[in-house]
Amino acid sequence: MSSAHLIVVRHLWVLRHGRPWNLVVNGIFEPFLYLLSVGVGIGQLVSGDSGAAGYAAFVAPALLATSAMNSAINETTSNVWFRVRFDKVYDAIVTTPMRIGDIALGEIAASVLRSTLSSSCFFVVIALLGMVHSWWAVLAVPAAVLIAYAFSAAGLAAATYIREPHHHQYLQLVMLPMFLFATTFYPLSIYPPVLQVLVSALPLYQSIELMRGLTTGHLGAGMLAAAAYLLVMGVGSTWLARRRLSLLLLS
Repeated sequence: MSSAHLIVVRHLWVLRHGRPWNLVVNGIFEPFLYLLSVGVGIGQLVSGDSGAAGYAAFVAPALLATSAMNSAINETTSNVWFRVRFDKVYDAIVTTPMRIGDIALGEIAASVLRSTLSSSCFFVVIALLGMVHSWWAVLAVPAAVLIAYAFSAAGLAAATYIREPHHHQYLQLVMLPMFLFATTFYPLSIYPPVLQVLVSALPLYQSIELMRGLTTGHLGAGMLAAAAYLLVMGVGSTWLARRRLSLLLLS
């Protein structure tokens, strides 16, 4: 029987005795600033029938997907890395009947829970601001769960390769360009065909396509492909994370 839920319970206990409001504030604050400065501010320069409101509604779901990604990655890289390299929490856990696979699944589940909470709060914000234009948006929270799962598993796998604190900067060298160029602020069509293929292969692009389709009501087969992409990414990264943790903790 899996004991992964015990890892989640531990995280909830730590969160309860810490500052749980930080989780909500951190999940909303940064994407909300981007929404105001880019979605609303630069949106004033956008011409057309929809103008600033239409551009803000275009950017908002991308920032929602980015919020889910960032929260998941931060939770399963910095925190897990510290527990592996310094806190030695897992070294104590593996002396119990709990298996390494349970640790990996528990950490991913806890990260998904935190990420979904912060993403859901940001979704409420954009809904209250009138940036959601379809009833399909009720599926945005389940979509955030899928996005959080894919990036939580990937983050956990990445954490097992980080040896020094400055190695986290290499991860940011991947995350920041992906945020800027994965159609967060403009459509894929502005790229030449070759770059369109490369950009569409990015996991954040697939996440944005899924969220944008749900909140705007522009549904298509590409959304099913995006969901399948994220699911495969999550399952593959979970397998890799379990294997890497086994090598680290049993070596």
